[in-house]
Amino acid sequence: MDHDAMRDEVCRVHALLPANGLVAWTSGNVSGRVPGSATMFIKPSGVAFEALTPASMCEVEIATLTNLGDLAVSSDTATHAFIYREMPEVGGIVHTHSPYATAWAAVGREIPCVLTALADEFGGPIPCGGFALIGGEEIGREVVRVLAGHRSPALLLRQHGVFAIGPSPRAAVKAAVMCEDAARTVFLAHQLGTPRALAEQHIDALHERYRNQYGQGESTAAGGTTTP
Repeated sequence: MDHDAMRDEVCRVHALLPANGLVAWTSGNVSGRVPGSATMFIKPSGVAFEALTPASMCEVEIATLTNLGDLAVSSDTATHAFIYREMPEVGGIVHTHSPYATAWAAVGREIPCVLTALADEFGGPIPCGGFALIGGEEIGREVVRVLAGHRSPALLLRQHGVFAIGPSPRAAVKAAVMCEDAARTVFLAHQLGTPRALAEQHIDALHERYRNQYGQGESTAAGGTTTP
């Protein structure tokens, strides 16, 4: 994917955030790393989702945080850049304050793996990281600390919200959508009783099947398009 295609993709997947109830007003953002490049594209600060265009996406140098565009960059830019520097396999990042997942973050609780859908997508519980202030690399450091080597593509940041990663911007958004869906369902289950965690061997088997057998090809499980 070249620069123009990535700019278009990052703009396009931003529309999925309000469409799936993951954001309010102008909060939340998606970024995408240009493969083989030293830059990323990210949402400009404070711009309404319906006003976003490919041209409004901010191109930023990952190493220096130099803004190559005209609009002010997202306040989470340093966070995204730090994750890209430390996790070269990541091609897309999304941040949301989706209500159910953020409620779990507010009380500092991971989302337990009590559903096959959680085992499929996240390979276990969705972890909850610590608190970090906005604006610098602190959040990025916490995301990397928790997710590096972890099967989950998403985490809850204590008293803040959700960060999700993926090989592409679309895959990261998919992880954020599935995180909110899991958070809502597990919350509702707790209103009925105490959900039972899945056995580790069942989680492993479900996750393996989902990653390697589900759908029409490898990219389906990763949140991409199906292969012919």
